[in-house]
Amino acid sequence: MNILFTHGYFIKEDEKEKAIMRPYPPLGILYISAWLEQKGYDNTVFDTTFAYKVDLKQYLLKTRPTVIAFYTNLMTKLNIIELLQFVKDQDSLQDSKVVVGGPDVSYNIENYLLAGADVVVFGEGEQTMLELVQSIENGVKDELAHIAGLAYFSADSQLIKTADRERIRPVDSLPFPNRKKIDMQLYLDVWKGFHGKSTMSVSTQRGCPYTCKWCSTAVYGQSYRRRSPELVVEEMALLKETYHPDALWFVDDVFTVSHKWIEGFNAALKKRGWTIPYECITRAERMSPEIIQLLKESGCFRVWIGAESGSQKIIDRMDRRVKVETVQSMIQLSRQSGIEAGTFIMLGYPGETEDDIKATVQHLKLSNPHHFTITLAYPIKGTGLYEEIEAQQLADLDWNKTTDRDRDFERSYSRKYYDYAIRWVVNEVNYHQHKLENGRFNIRGFKTKTKSIAAKLGMLYHRQSK
Repeated sequence: MNILFTHGYFIKEDEKEKAIMRPYPPLGILYISAWLEQKGYDNTVFDTTFAYKVDLKQYLLKTRPTVIAFYTNLMTKLNIIELLQFVKDQDSLQDSKVVVGGPDVSYNIENYLLAGADVVVFGEGEQTMLELVQSIENGVKDELAHIAGLAYFSADSQLIKTADRERIRPVDSLPFPNRKKIDMQLYLDVWKGFHGKSTMSVSTQRGCPYTCKWCSTAVYGQSYRRRSPELVVEEMALLKETYHPDALWFVDDVFTVSHKWIEGFNAALKKRGWTIPYECITRAERMSPEIIQLLKESGCFRVWIGAESGSQKIIDRMDRRVKVETVQSMIQLSRQSGIEAGTFIMLGYPGETEDDIKATVQHLKLSNPHHFTITLAYPIKGTGLYEEIEAQQLADLDWNKTTDRDRDFERSYSRKYYDYAIRWVVNEVNYHQHKLENGRFNIRGFKTKTKSIAAKLGMLYHRQSK
């Protein structure tokens, strides 16, 4: 049986992604690939990251896989729809079973089936894909109601959605991602060439126990399942010996959610007698002076601490369950401990006013992170934010031509206002940091302050013109 896993991230065809140039391997399908291989089913992974769509299309026509499994998310949705249509239009691929899975499918099942998928796999995909492949191997290709975690159209065009798949426990039963199926050196070289440091991604947990309204938990759910520290360190050792990366990126939503796990992780590394520099994401209330010290000892060189807003009112509306002051103090303490601190900011959340945006600027000035990213809030289907604004959307979108990022809703101000607001926050905070670092006014500071003033004037104009 010819089983193919692929995805829709084509960095060479995306100008924004080329400018950022921070590609990571598709760990999700590499986990499923390894799971099937462990159960005796060889498979192929066509990694699209450094390819073009035409390369994948030619490969599909040449190999005519029995099963074509596409991974899709918010970023790659439109590419996947194009590829589904391509497969649907090819006479030579009509016998291929086309499967789609990933975080974007759970609340768009019927749409993906109408777009050309034969089967949609929702939730965790390892066991569902295994049972699907076994069923196809046994000649049962169309009536799949006995398999949990998938959806399809029956012979009489009825939508069949089976029961949710039980989540994998313990997650130590998962094999390491099947990185040998792709060219890892391409990723290492790109990171080294563009950022001066080669890096690889590692996952230690599945699920997130928190309830932030804007965040999707469509695949792994609102749970917390963690691989043992010893097994994670074993994977790190394998990466160190095989690929020699300069650094690692832990992709977990909240790396320090369990203090006991962090202690065990630190102990496992000390037992090995080495560390690899790494960066991670966490929440401020799951940090402390002791945890920051453990992060430092275990090799953490950068920690991203979620903030989203400097307004306690907005944080509470997001159901973040954290105090602004706690975020500020943990960013400051991380810096003092010699760890780079980064944070995330979101503007345009429902109910946000200009005073809230000013509070966010003040928050960034006080906490003074090394890095911050900023985005305009957008509602992902299936989240609390989407449910909150569903009746306030400004336009009906063509699902096949748009993503959730294109959804807009009635905010406090116009979309154009927020374009200027984002520029104002960035330039005002950058100017403040410039003054801290230089202690005097120079041409660079003058340019940054000028941009800040221009952006503030744009905010004023579009606030009045709404």
